[in-house]
Amino acid sequence: MRIARLVTAAAAATALVVFAGGAPAWAHNALTKAVPAKNATVKESPAKVELTFLDSLDDTFAIEVTDGQNQKVPTGKASIDGKTGTAAFTGALANGTYTVTYRLVADDGDPIKGSYEFTVAAPGPAATSASASPDPVVSSPAGPSAPATVAASDASRGGTDRALIVAVVAGVAVLVTGALLLGRRRKNP
Repeated sequence: MRIARLVTAAAAATALVVFAGGAPAWAHNALTKAVPAKNATVKESPAKVELTFLDSLDDTFAIEVTDGQNQKVPTGKASIDGKTGTAAFTGALANGTYTVTYRLVADDGDPIKGSYEFTVAAPGPAATSASASPDPVVSSPAGPSAPATVAASDASRGGTDRALIVAVVAGVAVLVTGALLLGRRRKNP
């Protein structure tokens, strides 16, 4: 009976570690929406990149856009409005693939980095001004009317991975403790 109480206490402690100890890791700020969207093909040069996250951003937030030759695309300084960060292009983007990279710091101090690509495929010559259209026509793999959302990046899923590791280690600890206690009880009836 005493062993059953010890195993139950160990299981409760494991649950406490997994759910209370892992909470900050699960609370990492993650990208929820991007314009242009991840893997989208836009029909004209966008005026800006706009990224929306789960939580509010602070002055550690940064956006960088590079072209297919890994050359930085000129943008103005990133602006922040609550959960949304925006970087406006200073000129039109030529046809091609672009990579958006973002950086921020989570509430618990962990750095979060992520990136995704989009393609500009304007028919004919590229637009002459980045501000030619504030809302470019977007087509994404899900179709032109699908919302431009992006799942959390691989980089920001690190907290979930750590929580899973903690849960597995804690579960193994409970099993080992239970086995040791049962073995001890059998030796000393």
